[in-house]
Amino acid sequence: MKFQRHEHAYRPHQQQDSGFIDELPYKSEKGFVSIVGAGPGDPDLMTMAAHKRIALADIVVYDRLVSQRILDLIPSSALRFYVGKRCGMPSLNQESINAILKDCGQKGYRAVRLKGGDPFVFGRGGEEALALKAAHIEFEVIPGITAALGCSSSALIPLTHRKLARSVTFVTGNVVSGALPAWSSLIAQGQTLVCYMGLEKSLDIQKGLLQAGLRSSTPVAIIGKGCSPEQEVYTFQLSQMNQIAEQLRGLSPALMIIGEVVSIRQQLVDVAKEYVQDEHLAWLL
Repeated sequence: MKFQRHEHAYRPHQQQDSGFIDELPYKSEKGFVSIVGAGPGDPDLMTMAAHKRIALADIVVYDRLVSQRILDLIPSSALRFYVGKRCGMPSLNQESINAILKDCGQKGYRAVRLKGGDPFVFGRGGEEALALKAAHIEFEVIPGITAALGCSSSALIPLTHRKLARSVTFVTGNVVSGALPAWSSLIAQGQTLVCYMGLEKSLDIQKGLLQAGLRSSTPVAIIGKGCSPEQEVYTFQLSQMNQIAEQLRGLSPALMIIGEVVSIRQQLVDVAKEYVQDEHLAWLL
């Protein structure tokens, strides 16, 4: 099945106009907002709590990284509101999203703020929770599998491995600016580096790591559309990072893993190919 962007998957009753929340009638005196992690895209990888909150929702406010398979779980009675962000494209700012969530709670709705991965890992879930607290709206946070954990496992790359990596660091390419003093803390021996949203900053990341002393032969993996039937995995050396990333522009969502643990993948793939029998599991390889 061809991957579809969520922006084009609206049902007839869906509304994008940010003013539609203002037009909704009050439902009850007390609303509740669930900030829910949708995980890396596979409904089977969501928590039971996440499934339950979606099933009971009056309104679902969701991001671009929530897969269509998860959106299909939203009951037809629930209103959907898309607030996704994409680099270089117009989108609602965080203050507007906070206002939408507060309006949902103040008007007495059971709202689900559905976010890809985990709400508190590069998801601005903390900002939304603080906004709800300031507005005296009750809320909860339902954790999800963050992309680094889901994608690394589905790509058969352990983030830690005895004698190769004893620690792992998550960074986001959105704030990586090539500030060289920071790189030295990210390349310690026995450390794995996972970079979210790093394709657009691949040259800065590559230069920063090389100038800080990381070997040019360090293994790197780029995982696109992880934990889905469309998953793509590319492995190469750090010296090739920008060249490969340039060829993969537009691959989204994408994650980079940098470190010796990437070398384990090929060993596991070779073994896994001997044992995977079920046709529906073949996409893992």
